[in-house]
Amino acid sequence: MDQERPFSQVLRRLRGVGLRPTRQRLVLAKLLFADNEGRHISAEKLHEEALAAEAKVSLATVYNTLHQFTDAGLLREIVVDSGRTYFDTNTSNHYHFFIEEEGDLIDVPADAVPLTRLPPPPAGKKIARVDVVIRLADSDQAS
Repeated sequence: MDQERPFSQVLRRLRGVGLRPTRQRLVLAKLLFADNEGRHISAEKLHEEALAAEAKVSLATVYNTLHQFTDAGLLREIVVDSGRTYFDTNTSNHYHFFIEEEGDLIDVPADAVPLTRLPPPPAGKKIARVDVVIRLADSDQAS
């Protein structure tokens, strides 16, 4: 019975946003949300975790599922650069430090980065979200 508890939680979470709880979605959701702590994860890293847990999912399925979870509001997509995208389980309004040498993201509270003025959006558009990624390098590196 204890083994079913994490699946019960993710099952409710998936159904709560209108996603059908397929086997692949349940396995990936359990890996993403079981500890209830914020995670920043790439599709490749989640795929590795799934394979280590002996889940039979392709990398394409992982990507598709992460995008479905993002579209449903369960994840937030953070594009660091054209070759690096992370998925954040913390969907609240916040920003990130990116440690370039390690490829890690660390949450920064939104109120720690005051944005006092934004340009007005084009006609017919509204600002949906502001993403701030503060890139960090080792302090002994030359600028």
